[in-house]
Parts: sequence; structure tokens; C-alpha cells
Amino acid sequence: MTLPRHDTLVTYPSGAVDSTARVLHVEMRDDGRRVVLLDTTAFHPVDSAWPDQGPDRGVLAGAGSVWEVSDCVVGATDGTTLHLGAESPVRKGTEGWAFVVVHVLASESTPAEGDDVVVRVDATHRAAVSAGHTGCHLASLALNRALAGRWKKDVTVDALGAPNFDALAIDTTVIGAFGSRDRYRLGKSLRRKGFGVEDLDPAAIAATVNETLAAWTATRAPISIRSDGGGLTDRRYWVCDLPGERAEIPCGGTHLTSLAGIGVSVRLDLEEADGTPVLQMDTKVTRAQA
Repeated sequence: MTLPRHDTLVTYPSGAVDSTARVLHVEMRDDGRRVVLLDTTAFHPVDSAWPDQGPDRGVLAGAGSVWEVSDCVVGATDGTTLHLGAESPVRKGTEGWAFVVVHVLASESTPAEGDDVVVRVDATHRAAVSAGHTGCHLASLALNRALAGRWKKDVTVDALGAPNFDALAIDTTVIGAFGSRDRYRLGKSLRRKGFGVEDLDPAAIAATVNETLAAWTATRAPISIRSDGGGLTDRRYWVCDLPGERAEIPCGGTHLTSLAGIGVSVRLDLEEADGTPVLQMDTKVTRAQA
């Protein structure tokens, strides 16, 4: 079969950890990797443009065989060549290109093009990372609220109306099982936007953030993913219906379905990197004891 002309249909936004699919394309890469494209998948791929959430783990199964998926990345094709990850010469959504979920297999064998397979994602790992991603969003909103009084100028606001420190200062985000790490640069550009860095007390700020997080998680608020469509590049939003206020954040990752039964807390540390102050936030998500 030729390379697909349409984006992969993805079911992970709804929480799916399995799906049935048709094999559209199988390819041996120059580096020895064997990759498989499907018409539909439950696998969440890592996106090289913002690799905050890593790939799902799991297998493809069919015709009495099981193939371990060792990696899963976003790819792009114009119908003639398949580009993986950062190799893509265009941005997602570029007209005339299809953006696809690329399943990298660990085995030397592969399913055949045209075969039907079953996608099976490691549900335990997915749930742990989904908890980490939900905690990351919630912590960023609580941090924005805690730092709101430090802004001397009007700036863009977050989903709850607070000055969006997270968006304006973020350097890197890494989301893992039941937690995340965000690093914020407090450099000259941020100060020019009106953020005051004087007498920044990470422990005091963390205490304020944790008070907010405790109040929010106690509400057991529902969480959903709103999507503009079923394709890989269709816009999706994380929605958390807190009492009296709705948080809605563009997000392509996976999440919990509510705040019920979890705790979220942060630790903040202030350090320097290349002469620039950096605020690091480590977020931890815990399950309530039965």
C-alpha cells in the first residue's frame, strides 16, 4: 500500500487502551527500525515539537503473533516519503501532508500491509502518566494564581483568569508516572513583561500552591477531553469543571477522568542556569488510601 493521505485516527483522547486497526504501511528504516502505520490507534505518540508526555507502551497483535511496540512517535508524509519526529520538514496541519502515529517495533518480524491487528496499550503505565499530566495542568494553574500579585503589567491570562506565568516563563516540561517537572526561566524578558522576581520565596509559594491544590482535589471535579475531531492533529482541550469555574487548556495528552481519589502537591526550588534564575516545580500525584 502507498503511504496514507489522511491523519491517523486516534482513540487515546477518550481513554481507550485498545483498538482494532488495519495496517496501512510497513517500512524498514535506514537505521534498522521497523515501523508500522495503522488507520486507527489507541497509542499516544511522543511529539518532537513539545515532548512533554512520552509514548505509550504496549503491543500489536494479530494472526497468532504479538509485536512489542518499542517506541511511538508522530510522523509526517506527503504520500511519497515518511518523516519521523524532528525529521519532519513541515509543521503539523500543513496542507497536503498527513500526520501519522508511527509504531516502532522491537521485533524483526512485522505484520503485513493490509492485515487487521489489535492494538493493546499498557493500561497501568497509561494511568500513571495520565495522573502525572493531570497533576501538571492543575499545578500550573495553582502556581499562576499564587504568583498573580507579582505582575506589574497586564499579560495574557490562563484558563481561570490569572496572569499566565506558566505559559510566559516555561522552559521545559517533563511528565512521568504520577508526576511532572516544570522549569521556568526568570530572565530579563520575563521581567520586561512585568514579573517581579524580588524576594522570591519558593517554600512560601509552594505552600500557597499546595493549599489551592488541596482545595481543588477535594472537589472531586470531573475531567474530560473536548475534541474538534478524531484525527491526530485535530485540536483537543483538557477540561476540568471546578465548582464555579471551568479550566479549559489546549492539550494533546492523556488524563484522568476526575480529581476523585487523588492528591496533588508541589515542591519549588530556585537555582541558576547560565546566570539566569530558574524556578523548578516538581509535582507529585498520590492516590488516596482505600
